[in-house]
Amino acid sequence: MNVCASPTTVDVRKLAPHDRYPVASAAFELLGAGDTLELTHDQDLKAVKVQFDSNLPGKFTWAWLEQGPTAWRASVTPVKSGHSSGGC
Repeated sequence: MNVCASPTTVDVRKLAPHDRYPVASAAFELLGAGDTLELTHDQDLKAVKVQFDSNLPGKFTWAWLEQGPTAWRASVTPVKSGHSSGGC
């Protein structure tokens, strides 16, 4: 049980542009029920969000935590998938 779980944080400032989405999506895929991925960048995360929207439609919620001007942070949380997860 993750009563006091802290988010998994990925700081994409340290990554090459072509690595940002692959690293973020790999971290997202490792999240458990109730976990959250927090992305941090010194630029707008719009391109990463567009890739999440395109590749994982309906499988996450995206919430802006901070939108510039010096930092952009977003919280990405898996959407419960109901019976498809095999939990029932």
